[in-house]
Amino acid sequence: MISKMKNMYWCFTKAGFKTTSAYKSDLIGYFIGESLYNIVLIFVWRCVFLYGGESTHKGFTLAEITLYLLLSGIVSFMDETDSIFILGEEIRDGSIIMRLVKPISLDKSILFYELGNKILMLFCVFIPSIVCVSGYVWFVYKASFPISSYLLFFVSLSLSYLLSFYFNLIFGFLSFYLLNLWGVSMMKTAIVKFFSGQVIPLFLFSPIIEKIFSVLPMASMTYTPVMLFLGKYTSIQIVYNLGVQLFWLVFFYVACQIVWRTVQNKLMIQGG
Repeated sequence: MISKMKNMYWCFTKAGFKTTSAYKSDLIGYFIGESLYNIVLIFVWRCVFLYGGESTHKGFTLAEITLYLLLSGIVSFMDETDSIFILGEEIRDGSIIMRLVKPISLDKSILFYELGNKILMLFCVFIPSIVCVSGYVWFVYKASFPISSYLLFFVSLSLSYLLSFYFNLIFGFLSFYLLNLWGVSMMKTAIVKFFSGQVIPLFLFSPIIEKIFSVLPMASMTYTPVMLFLGKYTSIQIVYNLGVQLFWLVFFYVACQIVWRTVQNKLMIQGG
């Protein structure tokens, strides 16, 4: 079965890789934009520490907050998925019919297409960024992360990307009803950035709020991978938080299959 899936979907991965390679300026532009966004956040937090009169906030120093923001930016960049836009555009112009008439799975065809994009991002963005973060830790703390932190981070990041993919794909199915998802997408992005801890780290909230936010699917997309990498979880917490990530991944995968079966009959081509 694995060999059959490889033969069916490998072409989508190659197409995704070639598309990203052909439009490298889009990747570079998005990376620069995300970097500038995180630089602004870092300076905001520098002002908080500078004028707050305290050297730590909830046990985190400015250097640790900076490290958290750098890592959350990397996770956010790697978690980025175009599934909502791919699906929305194909529904709008009718090209989605080409996926429906072929003996392939809609979600897997889009997922494998995006994997081609992620392979390029892995070597061009992710690995160099992690090397820079490791250099930052060595420069500031004269220390290094254990190998287990890198392994846990990669596993958690993989789960968070798949979770983000199916989460966004469900939003993409709204195209069957709304035809244009620009406004919905902006709202969704703002909600995810806040509840995932990208803007304000969840550990800065009250313990009760942090516990509530940390079990939401958005926290599994960013907060969990970053805290695993920073080594802020005990062994039991590591298992628990990876389990929460896996639960939400399965939940949205199943929900995606159910919603897809429901909305197929709602297909309406805009202008044709």
